[in-house]
Amino acid sequence: MRVIRGLHNLRDEDRGCVATIGNFDGVHRGHRAILEQCREQAARLGLPVTVVVFEPQPREFFAGDQAPPRLTRLRDKVALLGECGVDRILCLPFNDALRSLTALEFIEQVLVGGLGVRHLVVGDDFRFGCDRRGDFHLLTEVGETRGFGVEHTRTFTVDDERVSSTRVRTLLASGNFAAAARLLGRPYRLGGRVVPDRQLGRTIGVPTANLPQPARSLALQGVYAVVTELPDGRRLPGVANIGWRPTVGSARPVLEVHLFDFDGDLYGRRLTVFPCAKLRGEVKFAHFDELKAQIRADQARARAYFSEHPAGDGSDDSLPLASAPLAREAVTSDSSAGSPADHDDG
Repeated sequence: MRVIRGLHNLRDEDRGCVATIGNFDGVHRGHRAILEQCREQAARLGLPVTVVVFEPQPREFFAGDQAPPRLTRLRDKVALLGECGVDRILCLPFNDALRSLTALEFIEQVLVGGLGVRHLVVGDDFRFGCDRRGDFHLLTEVGETRGFGVEHTRTFTVDDERVSSTRVRTLLASGNFAAAARLLGRPYRLGGRVVPDRQLGRTIGVPTANLPQPARSLALQGVYAVVTELPDGRRLPGVANIGWRPTVGSARPVLEVHLFDFDGDLYGRRLTVFPCAKLRGEVKFAHFDELKAQIRADQARARAYFSEHPAGDGSDDSLPLASAPLAREAVTSDSSAGSPADHDDG
C-alpha cells in the first residue's frame, strides 16, 4: 500500500482508480462495508482502490479543541485501511487553500486532474466545497461528462442502528467495550512507543510504561483494567491510566500502563493496549499519599476483574471486554470526580 501526502506527490501510475472520500475514523464495520464496495468495483474494472482522507480532519480544522476525539490517529488508520485491502491512501492537508476550493474545483483538481477517478463511492449525504454545492447529485452530473461513475454507500447497521464513529465514541465513554468491539469489528485499542519519564511509580513499587498520546486521540480518560500486547506477541493483564496526570503534572496526555507480574525493559518498544473495563473516572488528589493508596486499590480491582474474567488464548475474541464500568468505589480527593486525575508516572 502506498501513502501519498498531498496532490503534488501523485505519480502518473496513481491515475485511474476506484476511490472513496472520508475521515474513516476508527475504520469500523461501516467503513469496511464501503471499502468492500470499492473492492468490488475495482475488481470489475481492474483498478486499484484509493481512499482520500484529510489531515487534520475537517471538523478539527473548524472546531479545534471542540471537535470530537479521534478513535484512531493517522498512523493506526493507515494500518487498518491497509488491512482492508486499500491500495493507496491520498492524505490531503486540510488547510485554507483546500477549504477555499469550490465544489467544481475540488472535482477537477483532486478527482479528475489528480487521481483520474474512474469510479467513486460516497454517501448520498456527502457535502463538499466552499460554495456548499458539492453533493451526490453534482458528482453524478459531472461524472457523466468527465467519465467516472458514482454510487452511494450502503448503510451498515448493527442492532438496527447505523454504525458510526459517533456511536463507537458513545459506547467507549460509557464503558461498554464489548458493544464497541462489535461495531469496530475488533476490540478498541490504544498504542504508542514507551518513553522515559520521571519514574515516580518505581519509588512506590508500581513501575509504569509511559506512552505519550496526542490530545485528539483521547476517546477515553480515566483508569482501566487492560490487556497489553508486547512486541513479542505476549499479552499481559494490568491497569492503566489515560489522562493528563494533574496530581504530578503533565504537558500532554499520557497512557500509563502497569503490567502485573512483569519485570523487563520496555523503553523504545511499541505496545498495544486493549482497555477491558473502566475502573473509575479521573480525580485530582490533594496529596501524593492519597494517590498511592488509590493506585493500590485500582490494582486490586483490576486483578479481581481478571480473576473473574480471565483472558483466553491470546486472540482478540478472548479478551474479557466489559459491557459497563465496574461498580463505583469511594475515591478520596479534595476535588470533584469530574476533575482530571492520574496514576503516578513510572
